[in-house]
Amino acid sequence: MEKQKLIEKATETLRPFETSNLIDTMQHLTVNQVFAHPAVLFFITVVFFFGVIRRSKAVLLSLFALFCIAVIIRYAMPAADDNLSFQSLLPFIGGGLLIGCVVIYFSLIKSD
Repeated sequence: MEKQKLIEKATETLRPFETSNLIDTMQHLTVNQVFAHPAVLFFITVVFFFGVIRRSKAVLLSLFALFCIAVIIRYAMPAADDNLSFQSLLPFIGGGLLIGCVVIYFSLIKSD
């Protein structure tokens, strides 16, 4: 009986992290709301300083890519009632190519 209660409690705790809920939340958040949250600011600052102190290209490029992907999803993802059309795919394609080119350039082409 306790196991079933524990499973139900875990299910209710993890429900906000379902994919549909995360996408819905990301679509309705503004960039100001995301960056106003202290936990997000602290995490980004720690990762950034770790990358700068260690001079880790991989950490800084990963942070850049994650930030750009979040911005692309926020501004290019169609609303829940809209269909995914070719016009709405263009920002994803352009943003993905831009992120890929920057990451490839700094990790493979430009060397120290």
